[in-house]
Amino acid sequence: MKKSFLFLLLLFIQFINSQELALVKKNGKFGYITKEGTFRIEPKYTIAKNFSEGLAAVEDNGKWGFIDVKGNWAIPATFNDAKYFNSGVCIVSKDKVWVYINTKGEILKAPATEKLFDFNDGIAFIRQGEKVGLINSKMTVVLEPKYNQIKPFENGFARVELNKNWGIINTDGKEVVEPAYAEIGNYFKNTTWARKDKTFGIVNAGKFIPVDGAEKIWDFETQDLTYAKKNGKIGFIDLKGNWAILPIYDKAKAFSKNLAPVCVGSKWGYINPKAEFIISPTYSDAEIFSANGLAPVKEKNWGFINETGKLVIPTQYGITSNGIIALFVQQDKGFIDGVARVKNEGKWGFLKPDGTVLGNQWFENAELFSKTTEKNNINETAADKPKPAVKPVNKKKR
Repeated sequence: MKKSFLFLLLLFIQFINSQELALVKKNGKFGYITKEGTFRIEPKYTIAKNFSEGLAAVEDNGKWGFIDVKGNWAIPATFNDAKYFNSGVCIVSKDKVWVYINTKGEILKAPATEKLFDFNDGIAFIRQGEKVGLINSKMTVVLEPKYNQIKPFENGFARVELNKNWGIINTDGKEVVEPAYAEIGNYFKNTTWARKDKTFGIVNAGKFIPVDGAEKIWDFETQDLTYAKKNGKIGFIDLKGNWAILPIYDKAKAFSKNLAPVCVGSKWGYINPKAEFIISPTYSDAEIFSANGLAPVKEKNWGFINETGKLVIPTQYGITSNGIIALFVQQDKGFIDGVARVKNEGKWGFLKPDGTVLGNQWFENAELFSKTTEKNNINETAADKPKPAVKPVNKKKR
């Protein structure tokens, strides 16, 4: 009996920890809906932001504070502006000064820095003069300022620039690729692409391997192939720098589910890693497959196909990349965690994989779902560029 109770308790805790809410606007007010399509927090806010780590910034009488997933005030509205929690830390403006706070609303004293940067992967930048370093969420310096630039961390790694040469560091500030390249890509399976002088290649175990004839290489994403350009055409290379698929396409995007969108002339289709067309090039645009096996394709408008090429959701929608908050790096269009944010006749809503509309509701605005109690990977700019209040958007990323 006691074991059954503990099991149910663990399930309950897991359910609570995996809740996802989306910010939506209805009748001029913002509220938050669940994945079931019902309101968890009724629309009553004039301006609001999405949840991050269990807290959402909302405005009340000209001041910003934070609510919890029940809509209760967790941190009173005393700030001039507020951003998003990451690694237990958020940047807020109080008395026209940007400061860090923790989830209790307590101000944290940061090491010396010319401006505050958002946390990501437990790390934030500090800038002193022309050099940039790292601090952790305990406000301890992890890396003394030494680089000219550090790009936002992705999966625990960041690109760094020192004296116009680029390398890669981890969250401990350790160099995993020394700054020796004119350009560099993301870090994927201990490998990255880079440009040395005018030559593009692959860097693995500190060794630079030129890629025959490459004029440009894109980042590796979810599979061991990425697309690259040679003689003005696009093909795919592997982690060793070999041309796995010859460059014969006009355009291409990343592999996912062993399928990659490629463009021949003006039409898009999908090939497999053997360069065989699994889905013929018939669409005016196409995006990569999401984890649930559906991909957005465009005729006049956007719809969704499955991995056999069958159109399972009619091409009648607009789709979006990330809305206001850039929470996702790889899969930014189409289905994300089981729902797709789409626009129809000027309204925003969420589609389920069977094509039905979540909650049978359309909204003036709808942001992507975010986990309410787990850390999100948010790559944001410096604190002197605060995010605007949420407004309906329809902007393509690519």
